[in-house]
Amino acid sequence: MEREAIGVVGLGLVGQALSARLRAGGRRTIGYDLREEAAEALRAQGGETVSSLARLGEQVETVLLAVFDTRGVLEVVEGGAGLLSGGHRVRRIVDCSTGAPAELEALARRLRARGVEFIESPLSGSSQQIAAGEAVALVGAEQDAWHAAQPLLSSLAAQCIHVGGPGMGAKAKLATNLVLGLNRAVFAEGLAFAESLGIAPDRFLALVLATPARSDAAQVKGPLMVAGDFEPRSRIRQHQKDVGLMLESAAASGLDLPFSRLHAALLAEAVEQGRGELDNAAIVLQLRGRSRPG
Repeated sequence: MEREAIGVVGLGLVGQALSARLRAGGRRTIGYDLREEAAEALRAQGGETVSSLARLGEQVETVLLAVFDTRGVLEVVEGGAGLLSGGHRVRRIVDCSTGAPAELEALARRLRARGVEFIESPLSGSSQQIAAGEAVALVGAEQDAWHAAQPLLSSLAAQCIHVGGPGMGAKAKLATNLVLGLNRAVFAEGLAFAESLGIAPDRFLALVLATPARSDAAQVKGPLMVAGDFEPRSRIRQHQKDVGLMLESAAASGLDLPFSRLHAALLAEAVEQGRGELDNAAIVLQLRGRSRPG
């Protein structure tokens, strides 16, 4: 018997990777994206597409969201032409984006009142790691929704960590992304410094990976920085959005994040210089040859 079809909204890097995971598990995928080229890419890989969100809502009970931000999530779910705008069948929405915790918590309450489960499942890992099933899902959901969704989430990620109710998934992703992003930026700064001292980039990477300076960020992004390979697996623009959410959340709690403020400025500079669509490894380009201020 054919397994339940799953909807995927947002067919960028993450959406395509999620669709690949679903198909690898024998599930039909039905996708939607505003960009026709993204829909064509999904069809070329064996997925199906629909022409509207309302049409998708009529065909599936479970939908994965891989959109840019919470504003996009709200529009997709509750907009006038959204998933729930017609005679929908949707019973479960899994949000794989990184969003604003308070807004997602409020959305979960509204959806529960309408009989729709809302599960946050932002994934820690690049699109390549997601497609390979190597990502970690940070789950924010009510206990019953979490138990019901476990088989699906386990097919998407190597590990699923339930961190609490709705809103907690976004909080966990922001906190872990803070560490990941700074690790990546610090390696890039160390690489630029090593180069200024006459240490070859590949030799510096080998040194870092052989010493206590080692990190997963260096292991994954270091080879890309050394090779100058900035084809996007994750994007600078996306991480800029995440760092902005980190600073907003910290400010609401009266907490200062000095390193993240510097990181935000560096990311903004990269976007202003037209590097927002490049891989996060391209942050090294902002540090190479940088002159000391003043």
